[in-house]
Amino acid sequence: MSKNFREFIDGIRGKKVAVIGIGISNRPLIKYIAKLGADVTACDKKDRNDLGKICGELEGEGIKLKVGYDYLKGLDNFDMIFKTPSLRHDIPELVHARRNGVYITSEMEEFVKYCPAQIIGVTGSDGKTTTTTLIYNMLKEQGYNVWLGGNIGNPLFDRLESIKKEDKVVLELSSFQLMTMDVSPDIAVVTNLSPNHMDIHKSMEEYIDAKKNIFRHQNENSLLVLNLDNDITRNMENEAAGSVKFFSRLKKVESGAYLKGKELVIVDQSGENIVCSMEDVKLPGMHNIENMLAAFSAVSSLCSIQNMKKVASTFEGVEHRIEFVREIDGVKYYNDSIGSSPTRTIASISSFKGKVILIAGGYDKKVPFDKLAKAGMKRVKRLVLLGVTAPKIEEAFKREMDKTGVKIPIVHSNTLKDAVLSCKQSAKNGDVVILSPACASFDMFKNFEERGNKFKEIVNSL
Repeated sequence: MSKNFREFIDGIRGKKVAVIGIGISNRPLIKYIAKLGADVTACDKKDRNDLGKICGELEGEGIKLKVGYDYLKGLDNFDMIFKTPSLRHDIPELVHARRNGVYITSEMEEFVKYCPAQIIGVTGSDGKTTTTTLIYNMLKEQGYNVWLGGNIGNPLFDRLESIKKEDKVVLELSSFQLMTMDVSPDIAVVTNLSPNHMDIHKSMEEYIDAKKNIFRHQNENSLLVLNLDNDITRNMENEAAGSVKFFSRLKKVESGAYLKGKELVIVDQSGENIVCSMEDVKLPGMHNIENMLAAFSAVSSLCSIQNMKKVASTFEGVEHRIEFVREIDGVKYYNDSIGSSPTRTIASISSFKGKVILIAGGYDKKVPFDKLAKAGMKRVKRLVLLGVTAPKIEEAFKREMDKTGVKIPIVHSNTLKDAVLSCKQSAKNGDVVILSPACASFDMFKNFEERGNKFKEIVNSL
């Protein structure tokens, strides 16, 4: 345990602390700071009926509850507030509390501040989870004791007393988590940036600015890993406080990793070293070559080439990411429910040699679908749409069809089951059916995992 965290433990005892959000990821935090002696109030916009038995569980541990429509009332009466990442920092209640001297923070912000181990943080519009998991596996293969957290893995704040200085921590960080952070990880990776979460962020500029917090507070000993092929990330080099490595599948880099012909190469002070070939990489798609290069760049000073290659050649991917489900009558079905943005779906459908039958649509994050439609002219043979964004996606495809003269059948379905059945009726031997919605899931499902699991359940019942 670091000296600083002992100061946190001593300082929070007896303080009035509000934790906003009683979701699964916040519950360990709520219970932990209560055990440290804080006077904790857990707040949530859901009422007791919606929250269920967790209410009694928390109250049984001496934790107060403020739930329902007025859950944000009276926040200026607390000494400290832990806010949930999805809650904007500039809502009137938090602004008022801040003006009244309340310290407002988040679990992730405090974790990064007090963690004694080296932290590798990963953010980006697409590829975060795969890159984070690759880094985690490479470090484990090297023999480190590694902790995985952020958007994936388990909440880590209540484990701080168990994390040792010689351990490694790998975090997947979203723009919501980064938006108010005033501390950065030792090694920061930005996979790529494209329009995303425009339903939450006020502008693309705000979204990019939030992402920059992953490296904005680094020092001269820190490392920033950037995508050379992405216009936005490439230009972040000038803002780095420490050293910078680039990864690229299109160009040679001076420091980092790149694709040289069909070989994945790392570049450092000793020169160029081949890690593996494209054929060695188990994950499908050029976007996963990028993810692999990003991971190599982040860990090349910590892991041997042998261990990096071992992970590259054995790692089969994360659930809901171009996940093969089943083959029926010569038709292969893939679950890519994580495809919650147009750029991610473009990468996924581009992983296949031929055209695919695409199931798309969902919650509207206020992002354009023009690039998806353009890619779809070459990559999609049939489009099955559902959800709130179905009309928007159809309009984008029709505009592109008018320009190109390409004709793609478009079908609308009311449910995911109807969409799958429609695909089964039209698909022929050799076809690929992929669920890659290009949208979030919140209009019909709790999250992308529930959507993906439902898709697999439907396909497996055919």
